[in-house]
Amino acid sequence: MSENPQQPSRPDDESVSSPLPSANTEPQVPATVTSSTNPPHPIDPDLAVEEIATKIGADTTNPVQIPPLESETATTAPADLQSLALKLTEVSNQRDAFQSQYLRIAADFDNFRKRSSKEKEDVELKAKCATIIELLSVVDNFERARTQIKPQNEGEMGIHKSYQGVYKQLVESLKRIGVSPMRSEGQQFDPNLHEAVMRQPTEEHPEGTVIEELQRGYYLGERILRHALVKVAAPPEQLSSEDASIDTVDN
Repeated sequence: MSENPQQPSRPDDESVSSPLPSANTEPQVPATVTSSTNPPHPIDPDLAVEEIATKIGADTTNPVQIPPLESETATTAPADLQSLALKLTEVSNQRDAFQSQYLRIAADFDNFRKRSSKEKEDVELKAKCATIIELLSVVDNFERARTQIKPQNEGEMGIHKSYQGVYKQLVESLKRIGVSPMRSEGQQFDPNLHEAVMRQPTEEHPEGTVIEELQRGYYLGERILRHALVKVAAPPEQLSSEDASIDTVDN
């Protein structure tokens, strides 16, 4: 015996059974849409401003103050320009005064720098001269020993050569720092360079000629480090007349 199967019932048959729109049905246009063929109404700007002001609670009796135009401020422009011109003149004068003060200070500082540099050089030169003058006495003793001491044997000659080597080394050291000796013998007497300690009558040399250098003078660069002590020639006639006058006074 065969049984026909029963199809299960669908609970939502009622919701599905709503009729669908047919193809011939026209869509309905919402009533709020207006036709674009109607032209817009013109808007009055004054009415629009008053309406907006009323909505935001503004006071239309006190309108916003608009700044004056250029024509209204033209009357005050000359006064402002005159004030600015006075300020510019004052600032220019201050600038000139500051610039002049700066130039004076710069000149004073430059003079101070030069003066300080010269004073420093003078102090260094004085200290250098004082030290070298003390060493010149040692050189004088070496020169006297060379002229007076005559070695007699081989031992004395060895001693002579040893201290003469020290003398040469000292002289070379003085040359390296700018010390140079004067050559006074045979030169005309110069009071700026020489110091006359003796006068000798002679016919071999003209009057005022340096006959002998008793103590050598020295230069330090172009500066006179020590004057030379010299013997100066004198004419014999003058000395003889002076001696005769002295003898007459004695008698």
